[in-house]
Parts: sequence; C-alpha cells; structure tokens
Amino acid sequence: MFIILAILAFGLLIAIHELGHFFSAKLLGVRVIEFAIGMGPKLIGFQGKETLYTLRLLPLGGFCTMDGQDESMEDPRAFTSQRRWRRIVILLAGSAANIIAAFIIIAILTAGSAGFIGTTLTGIADGFPNEGEDGLMVGDTIVSINGERLFYAQDFSTFMQFAGGREVNLVILRDGERLTLNNFPLERREFVIDGEVEYRFGLTFNFIEATAGQQLRHSVYTTFNFARLIRVTLAQLFAGEVGLPDIAGPVGIVDAMSGIAQESPTMGAAIGNIAFFTAFIGVNLAVMNLLPIPALDGGRILFIIISWLIEKVIRRQLDPKYEGYIHSGAMVLLFGLMILVLVNDVVRLIGR
Repeated sequence: MFIILAILAFGLLIAIHELGHFFSAKLLGVRVIEFAIGMGPKLIGFQGKETLYTLRLLPLGGFCTMDGQDESMEDPRAFTSQRRWRRIVILLAGSAANIIAAFIIIAILTAGSAGFIGTTLTGIADGFPNEGEDGLMVGDTIVSINGERLFYAQDFSTFMQFAGGREVNLVILRDGERLTLNNFPLERREFVIDGEVEYRFGLTFNFIEATAGQQLRHSVYTTFNFARLIRVTLAQLFAGEVGLPDIAGPVGIVDAMSGIAQESPTMGAAIGNIAFFTAFIGVNLAVMNLLPIPALDGGRILFIIISWLIEKVIRRQLDPKYEGYIHSGAMVLLFGLMILVLVNDVVRLIGR
C-alpha cells in the first residue's frame, strides 16, 4: 500500500508541474496540443476541444506539448509567436506550481506543531570541551556553519553532518555582537545527561512557540531550505563527493518514500512522512527543471534570452527550428541518463 501511495505521490508531482505549464499557456492564449502524465505508449486518453489528454505507461515524467513549441509558425496562438516574457512565464509556471504545492503541503503538516527548536544555546552539557569566552556560551546564537545560514536546530544537524566530523567555521551572535570561530572543533561525543550516557554534540537549543506567524515562517523557510539542500548536493556532485550510485530516479524515489513510511510508528505518521518527502521532491523537481540545460525549462529560458541578445546584434530573427534541434538532441541524452539511473535503482534494489 505504501508503494502505491508513493507512486501516486510521485505522479501527482508530475501532474502539478505540467498543470502549471498547461494553465499558464491557456491563460496566455497558447494552444496546447497534448497534456500527458507519464511517458511512452499511451494507456488512455480523450480529446478535448483542442487538447488531447493522455495517461502514458512509464511514470518517468510527463509533458505539455504546445503548438509551435520548437518551430516558427504564423499562427498567433503558437508558442513561438508569443512575446518573450509570455514564453518565460509559461516555462517558469511548472516549477512555480511545484514550489507552491510543496509550501502548501509543508504548511498543512506544520499546522499541528507545538513549536520549533531554534539556534540559541540554552544549555551546554557538563564536560563540553569548548565552553567559555573563546568557545560557546549559553545565550550564544549560532548564525552559520561554514558559511551556511542557520534558522533552526535542524540546520545545525544537517550542516554538521555535511562537515563530516571536520573542524568548522562558526559565526555566532553574542550580546548583539557577531563573532567568528574559525577551525572550531565540534563533534559528537559521549555525555552524561540525566544519569544516562548519550552520544551528541552536548548543546541544547531554545524552544520557539508555534504561533501562526512562526508556523508561516517555518513553512517558508523549509521550502527555501529544500532548494538550498539541492544546491549543496549539486556542489558535492560536481566536486566528486557523490556519484551515480548516490543518485536516485523515479524507482529509487518511490522506494525511499515507501521505506520512510514503513519505518513510521503509525499510519498517520507514515502518510505525513510521505507528504513531507513529496514536498521535498517537488522542490527538487522545480529546481532541477530550472537548471540551464537544453530540453529543460531552464535551458529553454536561457535560449530565449540568448536569442534575444543575438537578434539585437544581427538585427534579424533566428529560426526556432535550430533551437528545437538542440533541445531534441539534449532530450535523447536525458532519456539515456534516465535509463542509466533507472538501471542503477533496480540494481540497488536487487542488491539489498
């Protein structure tokens, strides 16, 4: 059942993204030829007034095909006949829809929270080795770790994990003054807390009551933080710190969702965890689609800007078919990457 819920959640993300393109195109008067959920052979479909709506076999994506998307047409309702700002709005709308949906999911899940944990120290465990004026003191607010801004205690845990046990550069706020602690040794160790040995950093942070304003702030922050984590992960990918085995495709994402649900103590918690992970994947989908890579929305936006600059110089309009060739070639490469990631997901599942 959890696998079915995960598949439905992943399909919903794709539908929301494509609906963003669909509704913005309709509002701006662009003719939509086909709106599809999934890729590959058509399972079912029906013809609307001017748009074919289809559900396809492979849950690897979806598409919203607009008239004149990659070729010049005289039709005023064709995509390429629209002013540049209209085309950019349509391309941005898919990612915007995913981000808005993620925020709504997070806001609903946050509505039941009693409070949140901040980054101001309210306690330091006995035996903490770096307490004092040259280290950390009760009342200090940890502002950033290695240049990454902290908003809540979960950020502290996340970026300490990224640090991998190495010394970190801290910026703290003490009595209204910012202080920098470079190469600060901060790692998990054994502390005796209430008579029990615990393996932790030895720091206790402040509690923030979940007022309506704080709930809204936390929801906005969490949505932003999802995007930030994607940036950090991409940086690790380009630095060679993570590789193909660490990348998950649709099969890996569905498996991760199902695993998170199965580890939840109750059915309600399982559904909540799937919803939270769905919000994260939604922001991931939005950000990845805006990368300046041909065939993705970000690549198409980049080409619109580049073609505008070129046309300003040569003083004549470029034929959109050449851009279409580039996007088509890039789509073939993206499909190849998707297949590679899919095989990697399956191999990882079999090897468990």
